Amino acid sequence: MADEEDSPWKEILEAYFPQFFEFFFPEIHRDIDWSRGCELLDVELERILRDAAVGKRLADKLAKVFLRSGEETWILIHVEVQGYSEADFPERMFVYNVKIFLHYHREVVSLAVLTDDRPGFRPELYERRRGRFELLMRYPVVKLLDYKDKIAELEADPNPFAIVVLAHLKAREARTDEERFAVKMRLARMLYERGYERKDIIRLFRFIDWLTWLPEPLAIEAHNQIVELFEGKTMPYVTQIERIVQERREEIEKAKQEWREQGHQEGLAQGVAQGLHEAIALGLELRFGKEASRLLPRVEALGDVGRLRELKQALLRVDSFSEFEAILEGR
Repeated sequence: MADEEDSPWKEILEAYFPQFFEFFFPEIHRDIDWSRGCELLDVELERILRDAAVGKRLADKLAKVFLRSGEETWILIHVEVQGYSEADFPERMFVYNVKIFLHYHREVVSLAVLTDDRPGFRPELYERRRGRFELLMRYPVVKLLDYKDKIAELEADPNPFAIVVLAHLKAREARTDEERFAVKMRLARMLYERGYERKDIIRLFRFIDWLTWLPEPLAIEAHNQIVELFEGKTMPYVTQIERIVQERREEIEKAKQEWREQGHQEGLAQGVAQGLHEAIALGLELRFGKEASRLLPRVEALGDVGRLRELKQALLRVDSFSEFEAILEGR
């Protein structure tokens, strides 16, 4: 489940990396020269941390950005989204920070966004003390639960991460499928009313769709209402309803294949039976003459290949026409 859980967060971070900092960490956003772009280093991060995993990793991002100060240098921003409480989280933040620093020998800033449900889980400090030895690492932490009293502000904020946080909070509050349905529709209308560009609606709705998973009947109803809402706009996003459609297509294809295979086997059986019918008819005529022709309709009515083979073998051993007729009748 790890990949399924963190993938939507990774997609949103990649699509709106500057907006992420503007929304959650404005003081860092102001220091970065976004006009020079940023370079995401996911492949490098996987390689650096391959042997340094401490606990479960969710939606890690490593990016190279430049500063507004004009210095010919760059800073590495390590972003981590944490979806559950974990005692070793501060240690993991420290280990990752050191590993990245040792690899690049550049300044590394570690940040965390906490998406769990525990208000008291706020790991923002890693420390080690022994005698006069002291090691401290403090890193900025944002907790999505802190926004639950700022719903009106989120609804008015045009930053895409305002929608992300709002979707997270509302989906967590929903306790029934009907409530999740209402959340999905409300957020879809909000995307429409904000006038986002098509690509932004697709990206953000994918995130909303992931948070508000519905049973199939409600998913279909949500899909129909959303199609009506966005009438005239082509929205080829891969959402829950499209996954349902894909599953149905796969089921249909599987049924077709089974039908073809069954038809093939039945065709083979019919061909074998036809051959046995002809062999028995010829054997009867050769052994018993024209008299045997009256048994042919009863033989041809048989479709069981095994039974036909028994009759073919019986033709080789019976001594009289009446004996074969008795075998045919099962006497």
